[in-house]
Amino acid sequence: MSDLCCGGDDDRRPAARPAARPAEKPGRITTTIPIELTPTSAVAGGAVAADGCGDDCACCTPAAATPRTPSAVGDGCGDPTCSTPAPAGDGEEEPTALWRSRSAQLAALAGVLWLASQLLDWLTAGGVASTVSTVLAGGAVLAGGATFVPGTLRALRRGKIGVGTLMTVAMVGAIALGAVGEAAMLAFLFSLAEALEDYAVARTRRGLRALLDLVPARATVLRGGAEVEIDPAELVLGDVLVVKPGERLATDGRVQAGLSSLDTSAVTGESVPVEVGPGNEVFAASVNGGGALEVVVTARVAENSLARVVHIVEEAQERKGAAQRLAARIARPLVPAVFIAAALIAVLGSILGDAQLWIERALVVLVAASPCAFAIAVPVTVVAAIGAGTRAGVLIKGGAALESLGGVRVLALDKTGTLTRNRPAVVAIEAAPGGDEGRVLAVAAALEARSEHPLAGAVLAAWPADQPPVEPAADTQALVGHGVTGLVAGQPARLGKPGFIHAGPLAAVVTAHQEAGATVVLVEAGGQLLGALAIRDELRPEAAEAVAALHRMGISTSMLTGDNPRTAAHLATAAGIDQVHAELRPEDKATLIEQLSRRGKVAMVGDGINDAPALATADVGIAMGAMGTDVAIETADVALMGEDLRQLPRTLAHARRARRIMLQSLLLSGAILVVLIPLAAFGVLGLGTVIVTHELAEVLVIANGVRAGRLRVPQQTTAPTPPLHDTQREYAAALPGGSSDR
Repeated sequence: MSDLCCGGDDDRRPAARPAARPAEKPGRITTTIPIELTPTSAVAGGAVAADGCGDDCACCTPAAATPRTPSAVGDGCGDPTCSTPAPAGDGEEEPTALWRSRSAQLAALAGVLWLASQLLDWLTAGGVASTVSTVLAGGAVLAGGATFVPGTLRALRRGKIGVGTLMTVAMVGAIALGAVGEAAMLAFLFSLAEALEDYAVARTRRGLRALLDLVPARATVLRGGAEVEIDPAELVLGDVLVVKPGERLATDGRVQAGLSSLDTSAVTGESVPVEVGPGNEVFAASVNGGGALEVVVTARVAENSLARVVHIVEEAQERKGAAQRLAARIARPLVPAVFIAAALIAVLGSILGDAQLWIERALVVLVAASPCAFAIAVPVTVVAAIGAGTRAGVLIKGGAALESLGGVRVLALDKTGTLTRNRPAVVAIEAAPGGDEGRVLAVAAALEARSEHPLAGAVLAAWPADQPPVEPAADTQALVGHGVTGLVAGQPARLGKPGFIHAGPLAAVVTAHQEAGATVVLVEAGGQLLGALAIRDELRPEAAEAVAALHRMGISTSMLTGDNPRTAAHLATAAGIDQVHAELRPEDKATLIEQLSRRGKVAMVGDGINDAPALATADVGIAMGAMGTDVAIETADVALMGEDLRQLPRTLAHARRARRIMLQSLLLSGAILVVLIPLAAFGVLGLGTVIVTHELAEVLVIANGVRAGRLRVPQQTTAPTPPLHDTQREYAAALPGGSSDR
């Protein structure tokens, strides 16, 4: 609960959460430190502020050995609102139903007692009935006040004041003036609004905590040739997991044996099963489909991709955006200003007129000017939206990222691995006149044998399996943006893009391949051109659909690539991209992002590695296919855990909706303050009317913010990757002349 609303949260203790935190630098998460997680237990609902919980946190209970967890919604006044987590294993968890919440139960009791007192007053007058009515109203004050008065008093001892302070003073003042019924109504409605806010925030967190529950309670490993069941927390690097059909993976690993399909929808949000076999990376919480797998553990449970996602989202929920900072700047000085204004009204009114009348008006002003709805408008929306995104496989790292994402007007996309499948393959080999295709491939494979370039894998995969292994070239040197050089069989050789190596008699052939969407590399040995390789990375089948959806949203699209203009233009046309920027180095992409930003907020979509400068330069950096990729998750502001491009328009639409909800809530709460304060000050509205209006506004703001937690992920199918020989035939048919014999 917001400190501005309740004065303190000491009594709201979330269940135990990860104790350790990542080392940080401003604005970026840089290093993941192991965090202690119990796979089958719930994690805390609280998020960890970027700077921790300092001594100035009004509602933290000092305890040297007890970690303190800021509230997910912040305090509305710029400081983290903290709560003391329960010790691990104490069994305390946030209730899954509103009626099971202690604050809701107390609010309900207060409501029953207040209604009973009002009914008794209405049916009878004076005598014993009046006394009973007053006692019932007093009981309502005690029940409702128990939810916020203790926290208010603790905050006051630390020199902090909040909305809880305003409400406590107003309640006590009403009792002093004999308006016990109004005090009871205030206690009931305020405690009810408080309970609803607590529940709304807790509900958005349960989806995040449920991620850790996806880790199975037991894991089967091979020990001494026999299958043994152990606690997943006991897994160590190098253990071999046995994952049977229908079972979930306990942690990340690499397939050692077996073929199967994995359902990763719980984490990535994609419903299409992923085919895996020996050598493939697999991730925690994936459900094994058809066949048994042996998986070598590559990450402990406390450090796996699932734990990392949960930890990052917890961090993200405390990062404030512009709207939240604005609300905090307004709300922070408003509370003391309200006290001063109320005191002036009471003192001056008492001097100039009826003291009781003006003191009552001062109390009404205290309630009317309480900025509780204003303080929680943005935080509730942010927590709900981030939680919904996480359940759909989208990591939005904080309110700032959410707000920026909602304002994006230009989207820049990297080509390789974003618009394309990132599975390049050699689709044609062209020999120079009098040359030999086998010689072209042999020299190219030798030069690429030890390269980590994305195209190197395609060249090596084209080497016939029935041939002896390739002998790596000697003295190889990678020339960034150009190619690679080395010695093959003692002879100097080069492989690289046209321009780095002169195409000579193959110029027309190179152009034809580029116009068909292939990347061409030339091969040279002993100063003589040997030939060329045409390498193509197929466009993702859903790319055109995703780009069309972006255009319908009014978002312009640009492709950024280091590839040649002809190849880039071919793929951009097929996908429907508006603009193409080719032959770019990583630093060029960052410069171009700065230029694009003149047209509005820019989001850059890439893989988070060679696109890191552009991701950092853009208003919003979005990493695609980030599951298990440390650099992608750490560099980007938003990480899409799956690889389906249709997540992009859905995520942008989700952020836009959340942004609209934030503005609606801020305008509503601000308008109510502007209207209520003068009406209360001049006696137009009484205490009862102001209380009802104020608390109703808070409930409306909470309900509106919770709407941001709705994000539906439609069932979708993605066309399977066609066999290489089919791709080669289609590509050959697309070349000028339609020959398949090239």
